Amino acid sequence: MRLISAAQIDGALTYPALIEALAWAFRGEIDAPRRHHHRIAQPGADATLLLMPAWTTHTGQAERFLGCKMVTVFPDNAGVGAPAVDGSYLLMSGATGRPLAIMDARPLTAWRTAAASALAASFLAREDASHLVMLGAGVLAPHLVRAHACVRPIRRVTLWNRTRARAVATAFGLATTGIEIDVVDDRAAAVREADIVCCATLAHEPLIDGRWLRKGAHVDLVGGYTPAMREADDHALRRARIYVDTRAGALKEAGDIIQPLKRKVIGKDDIRGDLFDLCRGTVKGRSAAAQITLFKSVGCAIEDLAAAAQVWKALAS
Repeated sequence: MRLISAAQIDGALTYPALIEALAWAFRGEIDAPRRHHHRIAQPGADATLLLMPAWTTHTGQAERFLGCKMVTVFPDNAGVGAPAVDGSYLLMSGATGRPLAIMDARPLTAWRTAAASALAASFLAREDASHLVMLGAGVLAPHLVRAHACVRPIRRVTLWNRTRARAVATAFGLATTGIEIDVVDDRAAAVREADIVCCATLAHEPLIDGRWLRKGAHVDLVGGYTPAMREADDHALRRARIYVDTRAGALKEAGDIIQPLKRKVIGKDDIRGDLFDLCRGTVKGRSAAAQITLFKSVGCAIEDLAAAAQVWKALAS
């Protein structure tokens, strides 16, 4: 069994290949039960253990995989200088159950999350979208910028973060890609000019006012992963054509979907499709340049399995 590090994952993956691997996975035959949440009592804030299994089911495939991501969330870890979120991915043979590799789950998750957003944008963002506004300057931000630039002609990136110093540091790291990076303090003005608004934060109150969105904008909501978290307000949900990564996950965990559903701001029929539908062609994505589209992801085990298999194949070759 191999131990695969973050550096090896970064060296094995490319966004074009991973985006295609995710599209294949959502078109294919993969079982992914809803993720397990287990509360771990702690002296301060309680911790959480997440288990995310998935496996390929088609017996005719040349190579089948079984995998499980194990993630821990310890909110008080900042006080001891440790990351709040950590984890590992166990990849196994889908034919025999033999363990193949243990991978660092943090970079694997960042890569697959950004690839899923870019996959959605390939159906939902205007083909000429060139200005990306990135709200949030955490670990995901550089991945999201690079992934979106693989599917749309992004030439300008505007970056906003609650802490400007963090935004400047992230912008400096992205500057080497040749994309123009502007760090701004006026979030509203930036969103008003955006072709794509990408949000990856831990916000519990909306950062995007739907009245700011220009016609033809695409909104990519990545950060909120509990029913209590919001990144876009009700105006945004009312104005947009709404899509999600998976209906099961969004209706269980996404505050941006659950809260407006409970208040009847939107109905379940307003969720026009998920990545299964888009990749299989059973629903349409964007059909007019002036439409506002919105994609909400909470992540799913299918994406992890596809990314882990892509790493394994790349290193094996």
